[in-house]
Amino acid sequence: MRDSERAATLREQVERLHRLSVQATDNGRPALAARRLRQGLELLGRGPAAGSGEPGGGYDDLLARLLTSLAHAEAEQGNSGLGMELLDEAARRAPRAELALVHAQRGLLHLRLGAGAEALRELDIAAPMLLETDRVELARVLLNRSVLHATTGRVRLARDDARRSAQLAQAHGHRVLAAKALHNDGYCDLLLGDVPAALRVFARVERLYQEVNPGFLPVLALDRARALLAVGLTDEAGRTLDQAIDGFRRQRLMQDYAEGELARAQCALDAGRHAEARDWARRAETHFRRRGSTAWALRATLMRLRSQLAHGSAPGSVARRAGELAARLAELDMRDDAEMARLVSIRALIAAGRVTEAATTAASGQASGATSRGAPLDVRLMRHLTGAELAGAHGQRGLALRKVRSGLALIHSHRGRLGSLDLLTGVAALGADLAAHGLRAALDGGSTRQVFAWSERCRAQAFRFRPPQAPEDDRTAEALAELRQLAQQMHADEAAGHRRPALRRRCLELEQVIRERGWQLPGVGERLAPASAAAVEAALAADDLALVSLLNVDGGLLALVLVRGRCHLHRLSAYEPVAEAARRLAGDLNAQAGRNLRPALKAVIEASVQRQLGVITDALTAPLRQALSAARGVVLIPTMGLSAVPWGLLPDLRGRPLVVAPSALVWLAARHAGEPYVSDGSSSVLVAGPDLEHAEREVEQLGTVHPKARRLRGDRATVSATLEALDGASFAHFAAHGHHERENVLFSRLDLADGPLMAYDLQLLDKAPGHVVLSACDVGQAVVRAGDEQLGFTAALLYLGTPTVISSLTRVPDHVAERVMMAYHRRVADGASPADALAMASVDEPASTFVCFGAG
Repeated sequence: MRDSERAATLREQVERLHRLSVQATDNGRPALAARRLRQGLELLGRGPAAGSGEPGGGYDDLLARLLTSLAHAEAEQGNSGLGMELLDEAARRAPRAELALVHAQRGLLHLRLGAGAEALRELDIAAPMLLETDRVELARVLLNRSVLHATTGRVRLARDDARRSAQLAQAHGHRVLAAKALHNDGYCDLLLGDVPAALRVFARVERLYQEVNPGFLPVLALDRARALLAVGLTDEAGRTLDQAIDGFRRQRLMQDYAEGELARAQCALDAGRHAEARDWARRAETHFRRRGSTAWALRATLMRLRSQLAHGSAPGSVARRAGELAARLAELDMRDDAEMARLVSIRALIAAGRVTEAATTAASGQASGATSRGAPLDVRLMRHLTGAELAGAHGQRGLALRKVRSGLALIHSHRGRLGSLDLLTGVAALGADLAAHGLRAALDGGSTRQVFAWSERCRAQAFRFRPPQAPEDDRTAEALAELRQLAQQMHADEAAGHRRPALRRRCLELEQVIRERGWQLPGVGERLAPASAAAVEAALAADDLALVSLLNVDGGLLALVLVRGRCHLHRLSAYEPVAEAARRLAGDLNAQAGRNLRPALKAVIEASVQRQLGVITDALTAPLRQALSAARGVVLIPTMGLSAVPWGLLPDLRGRPLVVAPSALVWLAARHAGEPYVSDGSSSVLVAGPDLEHAEREVEQLGTVHPKARRLRGDRATVSATLEALDGASFAHFAAHGHHERENVLFSRLDLADGPLMAYDLQLLDKAPGHVVLSACDVGQAVVRAGDEQLGFTAALLYLGTPTVISSLTRVPDHVAERVMMAYHRRVADGASPADALAMASVDEPASTFVCFGAG
């Protein structure tokens, strides 16, 4: 073979290895890319160690290209110093036409290390050089510059570069780059606070990555987790991050691995697990420093200091270190991070009692222009919290409340962009510290009515928004159909004593698909305006009711009682012992129901039931006895774990009309909404589910009370038929097995002939039913999130706008349920209100845990 042919063959082999390395890099596999690049270097006469030996003549362009790509592959694996050395050598070797690629790669390395100014300078040099020579490489440069602009808060510039990159990539048939550019476009939506839009784009990107670039799925998962953190879904974000971190570890993407650890720290901090947050932040900081990512290491240091402050550890030391960190971040032009560090320092000074110094630090920051209007939401919320704490420390309670009010308004505005109940209820967690501070400030010298107003401002705010319409697309419909089919199979297996874990895993996968589709729904606007204490008191007086609003403030239970035009504040007991009694009571009642117990065990359980009822009574209703005696009935607003208390079993409340609502606003709105639902029964529906011995008999008996009601039983009691009948019904009664799904509450369900009717399905209704009775099982339960936001089957009906729901908090023995329901319906038919009817029907039934929710 002639020398020219050998040279051509060698060049072809090396170029092929370079193309394969680029594919590996694009797919997030830097170790494989590095191996291929070193093979190319060896073919050019280089030793396995970069930088040794001299290449043959005429290959400087290839050598420079290999060194440039190897620099990136090594840096991604944590060898940033070596990466920079390789780029220096590439610059010495590169012909002029290749220098643009060296600048582009150096810009990317600086970007990954967090050195924004250096990265921008290199990328700005590369872009015009590539404009006429290599449009695909220009698309890469624009993509990387888009990331840089996004990380420094210049969202408009980030979006412009991402879209130009996408256009170039599509024009040249580069699907991988086009997918990455779309990914960046979605991240811009996230930075602008439009989480549903970001998640919609991420869903499209996921499908593209699965086709052309599966190695980048963990990077997408990291950004999806960041989106979930932005709406308070810390558990979901944590699970997503665990998958991403595992992918980064396997692919040796060390920068992304450390970023995943830092996001995991944010998860733990938001969930109140401060020690865990500190540990994740420390690990991330170590990994960032090891690879030379100074800016990112400083972000991890900031997260560690935030965790220490939240834990209450050495506030004086935290203040000093956070102040020093703020100065360092400002030097690096990391303005938002610098402001967060400065705010942490101010809060730590307040916690240490150094209020004058805190005020001086705050004033100096304002004078220097350290705040920016376009800061991320977490920075703006911290700004308001810090201002409120500083005002409170100076005794300026009014100013503190105004600061909190402004911060909560940001949360409210953020919530308005969300259309999923999951997100609407999760976002309250972002303002939990602000809400707690506002309530404390109101308690510290405010009137009881002001405390009541603040309690309403801080709880169950998701109910103020219109219920979302479930997405109607083929993918969701297919997932729902398969989920119902599998649920039926699992139900049959359970009846036969079999278990198939694979079916349960598949059901969980389908539920996640449906949930994620829901997360992408845009907000549809506010529905309810805040209710004044005067409006609530007028409605209470009209119905002769007392309202008891329970609050958990710093671990102590308080009760606000509105009765006869007066508002009283009662300090009750510690929260946790009462919540523990509620948990034990629920367990005992469930153990009693539907089982033939040995006499000795039955006596033990009954004694425990009475003991837990005694604990709850002594802590909650006994101190309020005199206040409650002034009214005929009670509206009760529980808090957190006390939502599981079957209130009608308490001696002070037995036999009295009792309504439970998430907030006074929800009760008042339900009361008003219930007024038009007076009906002759022609739009009523009675539903009997399968495998429930008394269900059809119960529906038959109720048919004599409601002769015009439509009856669905046997094979006719399908999900579609039930939803059709339920839409706008004046009244609906379900005698069907129910299941509360604590881990995925939107899929709490009632069993029907062809599968489960889920809480999620209720979003398909155009109009809420007026009065719903759920006579079997425990679908009155709810998962209660921060801000007393509730999720569950009963809560889903209340969100939809159903004024009254009767359901049970625990399992009820069949014969007890049948007796209570017949007595209840007869009294309702005779004109009694739901709350009155339930109180009279349950008064002699110690195993009845039915509760009237919404309005009575």
